[in-house]
Amino acid sequence: MNKADIINKIHEELGVTKADAERMMDVFVDNLVSTLKSGDEVSIAGLGIFSAKMRNARTARNPRTGEAIEVPAMRVPKFRAAKALKDAVK
Repeated sequence: MNKADIINKIHEELGVTKADAERMMDVFVDNLVSTLKSGDEVSIAGLGIFSAKMRNARTARNPRTGEAIEVPAMRVPKFRAAKALKDAVK
């Protein structure tokens, strides 16, 4: 399932226009991203917790040449699934 499929599902389930469904999806994603950028986490009951964590700097290798490359420290998104989601997927 991709973003377009989710938009179609919102359109069908709620009876809103596809444009409104797309705006709903965009607002959700924009708010999720801005919250993670600010360092906070987003908790959705029954789904899970979205957060951002720091990844340490490291040395990696270019697979083509074998050359060592320094990868800087950075923040990366993280998702922890809720127990309800884990149980539903079993």
